[in-house]
Amino acid sequence: MEWSGAATVLSARKHGEHAVILTAFAREVGIISGALPGGASAKRAAMIQPGSILSLRWRARIEGQLGTFAAEPQRMRPGLLADGDALAGVNAVTALLAFALPERDPHPRLHDSSEALLDRMDQGSRADWAHAYLGWELQLLDEMGFGLDLTRCAVTGSREGLAYVSPKTGRAVSRAGAGDWAAKLLPLPSLLGGTGNGGMVDAFAITGHFLRAQLAEAHAARNLPPARDRLIARLLRAEL
Repeated sequence: MEWSGAATVLSARKHGEHAVILTAFAREVGIISGALPGGASAKRAAMIQPGSILSLRWRARIEGQLGTFAAEPQRMRPGLLADGDALAGVNAVTALLAFALPERDPHPRLHDSSEALLDRMDQGSRADWAHAYLGWELQLLDEMGFGLDLTRCAVTGSREGLAYVSPKTGRAVSRAGAGDWAAKLLPLPSLLGGTGNGGMVDAFAITGHFLRAQLAEAHAARNLPPARDRLIARLLRAEL
């Protein structure tokens, strides 16, 4: 078994004295993990930071084996380590990808949008990528089969006056269609096509609810990575 190509580092954890278990995200194969001999050395530490792009060769004797990497740096993203917001951002993106995706299951569309988002985090300020990160969380839900339908009212079918989201179905509900159920629904801000004024606070409340209620529950009721909540706290502090 052998694969070679470019992949973005999601995590690296120490394995024995000198190696690390490297987990990376590639367009062709999705999440792939393997042992990287010598990866624990100070010389290689910068190369395997989350968000860095490596040229990898992965080999295993049989299907299902962990396998071993040979790695060379392809492109670093130094801006991810130079800014606190960007560091929180890359930690959230890489942790959620590793949490959500099964190994060796390609998601090329999600890969491309993740790469674009990490580039924006590397090159710009929080104001340049905060809204893009929100869109990325929505795409992650969609890729995992939990996409939201915020385009028309689930009750009336109308595209006008959308004010809420059902916490059970992820479908939009208009003010007229909500009726007595309004108090049990999530407010839909204008940022996501609704009539509410909550902005980022309400938008991240919606994605956070479905990441927990759908994605995390589908993973045997595991908790979401704490890195996601740390990033959202930073982004919302800036909004308030």
